[in-house]
Amino acid sequence: MTASHTLSHLPAIPQISKLGVLTLYGYGIGVTMQAGHLQIEDGIGPERRKSRLPRVNHRLQRLICVGDDGFITLSALRWLSEVGASFVMLDRLGKVRVVAGPTSPSESRLRRAQSCAHQNGKALEISRELIRAKLQGQEQVLREQLKHPSIADIIARFRERLDDAEDLSAVRHLEARAAQTYWSAWRDLPILFPRQDAKHVPNHWMRFGARHSPLTGGPRLAVNPPNALLNYTFALAESECRLALCACGLDAGIGFIHADTRCRDSLALDVLEAIRPSIEAWLLNWITREPLRRSDFFETGSGNCRLMSRLCSELSETAPTWGRLVAPWAEYVVRVLWSTTSKSKIPATRLTQQHKREAKGKSPMPPDAPPPRRENLCRGCGKVIRSGRTQCAACGVPSATERLIDAARTGRALAHTPEARAREAGKQRRHANARSAWRLTGQSPPLTPEMYSDKVQPLVASLSTSAIARAIGVSRWYAGRIRNGYRPHPRHWQALARLVGIPPDLQVRAI
Repeated sequence: MTASHTLSHLPAIPQISKLGVLTLYGYGIGVTMQAGHLQIEDGIGPERRKSRLPRVNHRLQRLICVGDDGFITLSALRWLSEVGASFVMLDRLGKVRVVAGPTSPSESRLRRAQSCAHQNGKALEISRELIRAKLQGQEQVLREQLKHPSIADIIARFRERLDDAEDLSAVRHLEARAAQTYWSAWRDLPILFPRQDAKHVPNHWMRFGARHSPLTGGPRLAVNPPNALLNYTFALAESECRLALCACGLDAGIGFIHADTRCRDSLALDVLEAIRPSIEAWLLNWITREPLRRSDFFETGSGNCRLMSRLCSELSETAPTWGRLVAPWAEYVVRVLWSTTSKSKIPATRLTQQHKREAKGKSPMPPDAPPPRRENLCRGCGKVIRSGRTQCAACGVPSATERLIDAARTGRALAHTPEARAREAGKQRRHANARSAWRLTGQSPPLTPEMYSDKVQPLVASLSTSAIARAIGVSRWYAGRIRNGYRPHPRHWQALARLVGIPPDLQVRAI
């Protein structure tokens, strides 16, 4: 009780996702220790957050920092290491700044084999296999999602020529030519935005465009949202590759395909090549099915497109998924390099636990967890709506201008023409005959007016106009009136009740 008066107990962190990812953003980020707890402070303005994390039941696996203003203490890094969590620092440009995580004891023979891989041919063997997996994934994306079988055949021919590559330069040349062909199929891919946002975004944001940015001549500093999303997601996957390689006892800076430089982890980028198509397939499925929000991106003075903090936090939740995908490839590199050593012991499978699973008679790897889905947005205004819908209640009813544009596009005659009046008269006669036939049969309303107003009408307001129109055979305009509260003819009440999920037995009991 005394401690409760002398020490303020901050709430546990609710922002940690089910996958164990916590993303920090803003200015003045602070990660410190207080009384054995990890104390975190981040955010901007009214969204400033300050929370404490205990050693047990915290679920934290990755602490991702998006920003460059703040600090983390040595005791906090030690706390993360002791609980088995990783620390990753990224920027919105898609660059990995810092990666720190649990590592295995350094194995000198494995490091020596990695350094000698260029001389004994293992570097070429590993490079062929990684690029073969990449080209096979690209071919699958082209055939199944982009529907470009001719370009997929070209990628397949490049993949078949990998066996004839005699050195790493030939492998890089084939990969570069395949990449140029592959991204040409993405160039004209339309990017969805809500109608209200599409009026205010630059024209080059409405297409995927070239993978290379005009600002740098390469992928860095993307100028439109889809390429910015790819850059940031690739940065997440690169950090997972580095963590996986360090956990296996490899040096992430000594690469085979990518040239060793001082400012990057070349081997992490090599292993990343094998899972790039999986990331691209996930992004392609997202941007072709759901619209992007203009508020999730901003454009700098130079034209560089960057991601807002909220979107960075949502994308960071995909990190564990890419970690699971890269784990088998990191262990593959270890197996190939270990085969050149004189040690007969089989290398451990710390990431996939393959040896343990095989001993127990289980599958080599559990099924991959799918990346978290984004919020379903309305195609009109961008508001969050329920899954399975494309528009909210307000945007479902077309305006008068939209009806005129739709009529002009489809070639239908506008109102006040003889053809339009004849069609309207025919529809009116059909509805009048249906009402007369319903009265002549002597039927009573299937539902009472009170039952319809209290039980059916509130649920009808959540339906789309298209669903109502199909259910009772009326126009979308009339269906929009019904959804907004207009009471239709009683012959439609029972069909609407079924549409909203009220079974016939409940309808009978309510009469």
